[in-house]
Amino acid sequence: MFEYNGSRIAFSLFGIDVYWYGLLIVSGMVLAIALIANELKKQEQDPDLIYDLSLWVIPAAIIGARLWYVIFEFDRYDSILEMINVRDGGLAIQGGIIAGVISGYIFSKRKKLNFIKLADLIFIFLPLAQAIGRWGNFINNEAYGYETNLPWAVIIDGKSYHPTFFYESLSNFILSMVLWYLYRNKKLKDGTTTSLYLIFYGIIRFFVEGLRTDSLYWGPIRVAQLISIVFILLGIVLLVYMNSKKKKA
Repeated sequence: MFEYNGSRIAFSLFGIDVYWYGLLIVSGMVLAIALIANELKKQEQDPDLIYDLSLWVIPAAIIGARLWYVIFEFDRYDSILEMINVRDGGLAIQGGIIAGVISGYIFSKRKKLNFIKLADLIFIFLPLAQAIGRWGNFINNEAYGYETNLPWAVIIDGKSYHPTFFYESLSNFILSMVLWYLYRNKKLKDGTTTSLYLIFYGIIRFFVEGLRTDSLYWGPIRVAQLISIVFILLGIVLLVYMNSKKKKA
């Protein structure tokens, strides 16, 4: 069984507490960026491209993740300062993905890059970063599911719950490894890894969200499940479109 009763604070720097949650998210991002840069280098492309892109995507993703959370939890905030205080928790990954994709698209157009080819590479390692970041939920004792007696349950305040953070972390890690293998060893058409990420992450999140007790709601609907369905449909449409598209000379 999983249990963590330690501190949420990893260390303090100049009197500012650095939380494990943020540290794990940043670690996942750094690892993903390094792996993408390595792939670009192997393709004889400029690895600095991903560093330039990160300056656009990461801030946009953080803003998007926070904004998404605040929109659906608006009643709990009394001021603008509370809304922008990300150190107090409250980031929704799907909002971050949407904002990140939009900023990445704008970046690719400004730099005259092939957006789909770039997305194909990024979406291989995004689930790896997600897998690492999810362990921050474990340290915070959050993002767990309903009570269960399963031997791999997470223990919080003496009670056993579904470790939904672990389900999503493990599934995302496997997804990343499979996409990396396919990208490296199969001659995939443009848009394939992007499509597969959208489809399978959508499936993963839909089922994991159904077990969680802290979902964001739009009326009676779990927002994450609704967006997961949208991701799945977009992935299927993109996969069909890109594979039916005639090769250009």
